[in-house]
Amino acid sequence: MLNEEKVRTMNRLALYEQTEGRKYLPVSKYYRSDYIGLALIKNFFLVTIGYILIVGAVGVYFGDYLMENIHKMDIMEIGIDIVLGYGIVLLIYTVLTYIQYSVKYHIAKKSVRGYYEELTRLEKMYNREERKPAGYRNTGGIGG
Repeated sequence: MLNEEKVRTMNRLALYEQTEGRKYLPVSKYYRSDYIGLALIKNFFLVTIGYILIVGAVGVYFGDYLMENIHKMDIMEIGIDIVLGYGIVLLIYTVLTYIQYSVKYHIAKKSVRGYYEELTRLEKMYNREERKPAGYRNTGGIGG
């Protein structure tokens, strides 16, 4: 005979794996520092590429002006401004990424904790079934 509670528990677990679990189970396999560290490394490369593209686009947009007035400009000051701007943008995005991925990790761990509690309960159900007396026979209903 089927244990209805066991079937309901397995159903809840399968539903979680198909919905929230797709997003949260992979996150739970990382340590917090590793998960956030990977996000910060990815953030560094994306911010660097984005900043280079933006500086390049601004340079192209003002290309005529730059070509006409390059001899009047202080190239060192412009370079310092570009590097300082990059540092500020990188710092801002690093802080935002750290906060975002810390919160995301915390939510995922909390969500997965409930999933693991359900798995433990299901395991206990299976263990209780295995410990039934040796003479016990589940006939499944009528007959014998």
